[in-house]
Amino acid sequence: MKLFAAAARLFRILLVVIRYRLDDILLDLPMPFWLRASSYLLPWRWIPRRHSALSRGARLRLALEGLGPIFIKFGQILSTRRDLLPPDIAEELAMLQDRVPPFDSAVATALIEQQLGAPIDKLFARFDTKPLASASVAQVHAARLHTGEEVIVKVVRPNLRPVISQDLAWLFLLARSAERLSADARRLHLVEVVDDYAKTIYDELDLLREAANASQLRRNFEGSRLLYVPQVYWDYCRPQVLVMERIYGVPVTDMAALKRQNTDMRQLAERGVEIFFTQVFRDSFFHADMHPGNIFVSTREPWSPQYIAVDFGIVGSLTPEDQDYLARNLVAFFKRDYRKVAQLHIDSGWVPAETKVNEFEAAIRTVCEPIFEKPLKDISFGQLLVRLFQVARRFNMEVQPQLVLLQKTLLNIEGLGRELYPELDLWTTGQPYLERWMRERMSPKQVLKNVQAQVEQLPHLANMTRELLERMSHPHADNPPPPWQHHPRGWPLRLLGALLLGGGAVLAAEAATLTAVAAWPAWLMLVAGTYIVVRR
Repeated sequence: MKLFAAAARLFRILLVVIRYRLDDILLDLPMPFWLRASSYLLPWRWIPRRHSALSRGARLRLALEGLGPIFIKFGQILSTRRDLLPPDIAEELAMLQDRVPPFDSAVATALIEQQLGAPIDKLFARFDTKPLASASVAQVHAARLHTGEEVIVKVVRPNLRPVISQDLAWLFLLARSAERLSADARRLHLVEVVDDYAKTIYDELDLLREAANASQLRRNFEGSRLLYVPQVYWDYCRPQVLVMERIYGVPVTDMAALKRQNTDMRQLAERGVEIFFTQVFRDSFFHADMHPGNIFVSTREPWSPQYIAVDFGIVGSLTPEDQDYLARNLVAFFKRDYRKVAQLHIDSGWVPAETKVNEFEAAIRTVCEPIFEKPLKDISFGQLLVRLFQVARRFNMEVQPQLVLLQKTLLNIEGLGRELYPELDLWTTGQPYLERWMRERMSPKQVLKNVQAQVEQLPHLANMTRELLERMSHPHADNPPPPWQHHPRGWPLRLLGALLLGGGAVLAAEAATLTAVAAWPAWLMLVAGTYIVVRR
C-alpha cells in the first residue's frame, strides 16, 4: 500500500511539473551536455505546447500550490532565502497562501476528546464546531471554558505525519538530484534548505512546543504597552491540542478599520520596530513568523496602539556572541565603517578566518555605497542584509540558521511598518535602542553580572582543570593494555594466591600448634594468599 501511495504521489508531482513546464526552468540552469540531451527522451517534450504568458516565478508558485500544503509551506520558507534566490522567484514565492479547506469537525472533536480524555461538553461550556481558521498543519475552533473564559482550541490535522514524511522524502530526492546536476543548485544549498524545513514542520506538529514558546514570549512582555501575548491554558494543552485565550483585535492589514478608529499609524509602525529590537537584543527570543496574518492591533487605545501576536510555532534566538557581533555590525554599517564590518564577519566565524579583509571590505563597499546614497527613509534595511549575505556567500559564508530567521523577521517587520507608515525610517527608530543596549552591556551592573556568572562556573572549571592535568600526567592511563599484556580478571595472580592458601593450610595442619614460632611460614602463606585472592 505504501509503495502504491508513493507511486501515486510521484505521478501527481509529474503531472504538475508537466502542466507548469517546470522542466523548462530546470533546463535553463547550467548542466552537463549529456543531461540536457537526455531531456529529449521525455515524451511530453515532443508534444507542441503554446507559449505561457506566466513568468517562471509564477509557474513555480502555482505548481507548489497545486502540490498541496506541505509544498506550499516549503515554498514559503524558501521565499525567505532572498540571498539565494533570483528576485523574480523570491517575490512570487512570497505570495504563496496556505489555503487549505477545514477537515471534518466531528474528527476534530474526537481528536480533542482523545487528547484531553473527556467528552467535549465536560471540557467546554461551549464549543463551536465551525472552525475559525484552517491551515495546512492545524485548524482553530472557538470555545468557552466552564469558568467563563473565551478561548480558541487549536487541533493538529489527523494522520499528517505520514503525509509529511512522504512529501519530505520526495523533496529530499529532488534537492539531492538538483545538487548533483547543477552548480547553481549546489550554491542554493537545497538539501540544507529542505533539512531546515523538515525540522520546522515537525516542530509545528508539537503544540506543547508552541505553548511553551507563547508562555515565554508572554513572560517577556508582561505588562508591556508594545505587545500583548494571549494566555496559555496549560491544563488543556497536549501534543496535538492547544487552548489559548481568544483575542479580539483588528488585522494589521485592515487599513480602513485602523483609520476608522483613529490609530496613530506612525507610532504603530515605530512600535513594531521597537518590538523587533527588544526581542532580538533584550530577550534573545523572537517570534520568527510575524507575517501580517499573525499580527493584530488592539482596539482599546488607538492613540497608543498595542500589537497582539498569535501563532508561536516558529521562534528564533541568538547567542550572546551573535547578539554582540550583530549589534556592532549594524552600527558599523550605518557609520559606513566597512573595514570593521568585514573584520567582524571574520572574527565571528561567519566567514572563513583566511578571508582577505581588504577584498571583503571592497566587496561590501561596492554593495552598500549606492544604497547609502539614498535618504535613510528610502533604504530597505532588510534588503541591505540580503545583499550583504549575497556578498558574504561569495566569500564562503556559512549559512547561519538563526540569521536566516532574523532576516525573515526583519523583512516582515520592515515591510509591515512601511505599509502602515511609508515615511518609516527604521534606522532612526532602532538606533537609540541599539546604542542604549550596547552601553548597558558595558555598564558596571552588567559587568558585575557577567563576573558573577563566571564565578559560578569556577567549581566546574576547577574539576575540568584537575581532570585535564591528570590526563596529561598519565596520558595512557585509560588506554586498554595490548592483547599480549591483557590478563582477564588477573587469573594468574589469583591462581598463585590459591596455591599459597593451599600450601599454608597444609603447613598449618602439620604444625603442632599455630601459636608456635615454627608456624610463621604457614601464617605468612595464608595471609599472602588471602590478600592476592580477594584484592581487585
